[in-house]
Amino acid sequence: MENSLKQEFTRRLSQCNRGQMIVIMYDIAFAYIDEAKKAHENNDYEAYTQAIKRAQATIDKLMNALDFKYEISRELHKLYVFAKNALAKAIYQNRLDGIEEAEKILKRLYTSFCEAAKTDTSGPLMRNTQQVYAGMTYGKNTLNESCYSDYNRGFFA
Repeated sequence: MENSLKQEFTRRLSQCNRGQMIVIMYDIAFAYIDEAKKAHENNDYEAYTQAIKRAQATIDKLMNALDFKYEISRELHKLYVFAKNALAKAIYQNRLDGIEEAEKILKRLYTSFCEAAKTDTSGPLMRNTQQVYAGMTYGKNTLNESCYSDYNRGFFA
């Protein structure tokens, strides 16, 4: 994954609430899936398997976030297991079929979680993080983001 994409995910994670966190996890999984597709096009089997394993690890994180007090969590768990198995099949067959199956399932779930995240009014999960302001200044053909630090963050001795 490119450093700029990692920085974007880090910034988003530092500002997100619970619902947005799940959406970001899906975005990370899709980024790894795209990386695997590119590696497959370039016949780079090592990068291909590494990207798929990272996508599977992201799905593991989604599975760990499930609350099994609710019936829907059991159904989501089954879908996540199916997607992980499809990705594993893609590794040992060295074909994109399994990736496309997993991506199809995850995209349907993603749209549902995006809608659910819009209704989440909880506060950010992280405290004492940098505030990011977008749109305050504009560059030529770009939108600049500014981070402002509160130097009183952290522990005092």
